[in-house]
Amino acid sequence: MGLSEEEKRSIVVYRLAKARETLDEISILIENELWRFAANRLYYACYYAASALLVNSNHETKTHSGVKNLLSMFYVKEGKIDKELSRVYGNLFNMRQKGDYEDWSIIEEKDVIPFLEPAEKFIETIENLII
Repeated sequence: MGLSEEEKRSIVVYRLAKARETLDEISILIENELWRFAANRLYYACYYAASALLVNSNHETKTHSGVKNLLSMFYVKEGKIDKELSRVYGNLFNMRQKGDYEDWSIIEEKDVIPFLEPAEKFIETIENLII
């Protein structure tokens, strides 16, 4: 990756903060019933945390699918991240893809609300792995 330990640490801290900040945005979107945007932000909150974990462990990727694959390879298969949390991340990835790229896709409250607590747990799990 070519980063100094200080640069790497700065990126990790920044991305974890961005994950938490993005989680905070979701309540505003939910209050306004902006479900597609809430789904997008849920995914990105988890993505920022996952990418922080990969940077922390010197794994580099430039794509969202790459993050998902490396997370599975190095953390889920090794039992460091629960398979159910990995499925949550995968489902959020798919919902975000649907909401962002599929014409006439509809994301509703019932699609988003069940992911609030699992996304929080996903981020907490990653924070605990980094600490």
